[in-house]
Amino acid sequence: MDLSQTTATELLNAIAAGQLTAVDLMQETLNRIASVNQSANAIVALRDADTLMAEARALDAGPNRGPLHGLPIAVKDLVEVEGIVSSQGSPIFQDHIPQKDDLIAARMRAAGAILIGKTNTPEFGLGSHTFNPVYGATPNPYDPTRTCGGSSGGAAVALATGMVALADGSDMMGSLRNPAAWNNVYGFRPSWGRVPSEPEGDGFLHQLSTLGPMARSPEDLSVLLDVIAGPDPRHPLGVESPAVSPLGVADMKGMRIGWLDDWGGAFPFEDGIRDLCRDALSVFVDLGAEVVPVAPPFEAERIWDSWVTLRAWNVAAGFVPLTEHRASLKDTAQWELDQGLALTAMQVHRASVIRSDWFRRATEVFQDYDALVLPSAQVWPFEIETPYPTEIAGKRMDTYHRWMEVVVPVSLIGLPCLSVPVGFGVEGLPMGMQVFGPRGSDERILSMGAAYHAATGWPQRRPVG
Repeated sequence: MDLSQTTATELLNAIAAGQLTAVDLMQETLNRIASVNQSANAIVALRDADTLMAEARALDAGPNRGPLHGLPIAVKDLVEVEGIVSSQGSPIFQDHIPQKDDLIAARMRAAGAILIGKTNTPEFGLGSHTFNPVYGATPNPYDPTRTCGGSSGGAAVALATGMVALADGSDMMGSLRNPAAWNNVYGFRPSWGRVPSEPEGDGFLHQLSTLGPMARSPEDLSVLLDVIAGPDPRHPLGVESPAVSPLGVADMKGMRIGWLDDWGGAFPFEDGIRDLCRDALSVFVDLGAEVVPVAPPFEAERIWDSWVTLRAWNVAAGFVPLTEHRASLKDTAQWELDQGLALTAMQVHRASVIRSDWFRRATEVFQDYDALVLPSAQVWPFEIETPYPTEIAGKRMDTYHRWMEVVVPVSLIGLPCLSVPVGFGVEGLPMGMQVFGPRGSDERILSMGAAYHAATGWPQRRPVG
């Protein structure tokens, strides 16, 4: 069994049909992890093999538990999982073993998944480069001297190397999209509210980050999305989530897709990225869609100003309980804390007014287009020793995260967005592009991705190993 090319849907169907046992799949998974994870460093806090095999045997002996029955999944290390070290990549929590599952882990477990360990992430998920002082760095499987991205970098590498067939992730500033692009897999950021956050602390104010699925096909994304989506009574802003699986393949004939390119020159790019994305757009044209260049629909600088304010407010709120450990926080975390603590209520209000203006303008734009498209990243995977890019094409970056500005128009207003692989650059490194639509169009975006995947199949055409 080649786990690097077999989809989660194929594995789950085989288990349901009695053609594959959870025990056999677990053994293949452990063998694959033993073979590649020493160099990949994508799966951390791996549980005891005998215990995992016993859980697989118990699933084989009992009734079908649900849509993930028997599937091994490693959970992103920002999620608390009962009985597994949940460090968030921080020395502060490197010995923390939760006594209960977070909501997303509980939903996957209840659906029959076997939670085998964690996937590596940057410290506290900050920065699109997966390294931390607890587990170290996770290299790019296509070039181990380069970063795999982040913050769902371990999840993307685990998928690309065939250690898992399905993975969860989270996305505030591209953390499902950037690593998907840089590892030749798919990442889906759902409409905000479709997948509820952990029901603790504030449930009303912060609407930037969301949980979501990663996989080697859009069909697989839909399977996990249905498991983790749906309102929780403790979450005040959750939305109803009609099932998207089994996922249909969109008929692209007559669809209009808007190509935003570099947002009228606002976003600098390294050479080759925009060209590769333009080439990938021809797939939609071949499928019958019309691709139309779109002028910038909103001022990029206003979007950015709103973003840095609301993000700093959000991140700092999460770090306030850790102020006594300030000296143990990495420099970017301390910067975020300082930025957030310095904000006034009216600064936050003004930033949210800009966000609201952009949301209303985007709603108008989507009246003319079924989806909009942007590249998923502005740079190729950079050297693994580099914390973050400080310039792009000669333009200096004024913060540690501005090099990922291209993902912000989606994140700021909570749109559903699929990062699809677009192939490889001249150095053999992967890239992706964002296909996104209005809130609530999750199924349409995924089905467009399914049509694209049927025509391209990049994760299966260029697997790792």
